[in-house]
Amino acid sequence: MYEPLASRMRPRNLDDFAGQEKLVGEKGSLRMMFDGGELGSMVFWGPPGCGKTTLAQMLAERSDLNFKPFSAVLSGIKEVREAMQQAKSDREQSQRPTLVFVDEIHRFNKAQQDAFLPFVEAGDIVLVGATTENPSFEIIGPLLSRLTVHILESLSEEDIVALLRTTLSDAERGLGARRLEASDEQLQMIANVASGDARRAYTIIEAAARQCDVGVTLTDGNLQKVLAGRALLYDKDGQKHYDLISALHKSIRSSDPDAALYWLVRMLRSGEDPMFLARRLVRMASEDIGLADPNALRLALAAKDAMHFLGSPEGELALAEITIYLAVAPKSNAVYTAFNEVNKLVQQEVAHDVPLQLRNAHTKLMKNKGWGQGHDYAHDHPNAIVAMDCLPDALVGSKFYNPTNYGVEERITKRLELIARLKASAKEN
Repeated sequence: MYEPLASRMRPRNLDDFAGQEKLVGEKGSLRMMFDGGELGSMVFWGPPGCGKTTLAQMLAERSDLNFKPFSAVLSGIKEVREAMQQAKSDREQSQRPTLVFVDEIHRFNKAQQDAFLPFVEAGDIVLVGATTENPSFEIIGPLLSRLTVHILESLSEEDIVALLRTTLSDAERGLGARRLEASDEQLQMIANVASGDARRAYTIIEAAARQCDVGVTLTDGNLQKVLAGRALLYDKDGQKHYDLISALHKSIRSSDPDAALYWLVRMLRSGEDPMFLARRLVRMASEDIGLADPNALRLALAAKDAMHFLGSPEGELALAEITIYLAVAPKSNAVYTAFNEVNKLVQQEVAHDVPLQLRNAHTKLMKNKGWGQGHDYAHDHPNAIVAMDCLPDALVGSKFYNPTNYGVEERITKRLELIARLKASAKEN
C-alpha cells in the first residue's frame, strides 16, 4: 500500500527531530518532560509541517497510554462525548488516563471543546492538541488555562535541506532506492519554496522523483514543472494573515520602506484583498504619522480610492506608493495617544457639565441663569487668542495632546508654546 514520503520519513525519536531546539534539544522542555515521564495536557502551536502531529504520536508511544486521535475536521460532538465516556470507563478499570490527540483543535467549536473540560479536570484524559492558529483566540479560556502551550517554529532552510539529503540517501524509508541525484542548488530551491514546511518539501521532492528514471540526475526542467503554479503559504483567515499585516505595520512604523514594500507584495501575491490593505494603510497614516505629516492621511485615502477605481493589478502601484511614503514620513503617535487617553477618561469618569461660558443662551431664561456668561469671542482679540477655559472645571489644566518635534508637529509645538504665552498674558490683563 502506498504511503506518502512525508509519512514514511516521520522522525522516530527526538534525536531525529529537525529544528525545535528549544523544545526537543538537550535541555528542551519537551525532552525533559519525555525523560521525566510527567505528562500533562498541552497544545502544540505552529505552522504546517513543523512536527506537531509527530510529537503527539511520540508522546503516545513513550507514555504507554491508550491513544485516541481526533480530527477536528471529521469528528462531531457525538464522537467526542462517546470517546470521553469510554476514557472515563477505561481509567476506572486501568487507573491510567487516555491520551487524546486532537489535530486542528482550533476547528472544534465551543461545545466540542467544552466536552473535554470535565475529563481533563478529572484526570480521565491527557489532552494534546495541535493547531496552526493562535490558541488565545481559538481555544476557550477554561480549557486553555489547563493546557501548556508549546510554540513550534517554521523549519529553517538549512533544516529542510538536511531532511531532503537524508531522504535521498535513505533506501528503507526515503528515496535512496531510486538513486536520485539532486544538486545543492536544487535542494535549496525546494527548501525556499517549502517555506519552513517539511511536509511540503517531501511532497515536492517525491513528485520530482516520479518524473525521473531510477539512477538519474534531477533536471532543473523537471523540478520547475513540479514547482509551477505553487502558492505562497498564506491563510487569509489564519495566523499568517495577522503575522504578515503586523510585519507590514511595524515595518512602516520603523521607517523601513524596503521591508514594508516586501510585506505588502507578499500579501498581494498571496491573494490578500487589496482593499483590506488600503484600509490598514489609512489607519497607519493616522496612528503612526498623524500630524507629523498631515498629507499622509490625504494620500492614503487617495491610494485607497485609486485602488478601488483601477482594481488589480494596476491599482497595486498606488498601494506601493503610499506604503513607501508612510515608511519614510516623520512619525508621531501623539494623536493616537491623545485620543486613547481622552477616550479612557470619558468612559471612566462622570459626564462633566459643559461650562456656562460655552453654552448658547437660546432663551431669556437661559441668559438669566448664566448661560453664555463669561464667553470671550476669540476674533475680538489680537491673534484670536483668549484666556477662557474650555474644559470642564474639574479638568481645567489637563493636557492630552503632546506633539513631537518631528515634521509638521515641530511647528505645531512652537505654535502651542506661542498660544500658551498669549493666553497667560491675556489672563494677566
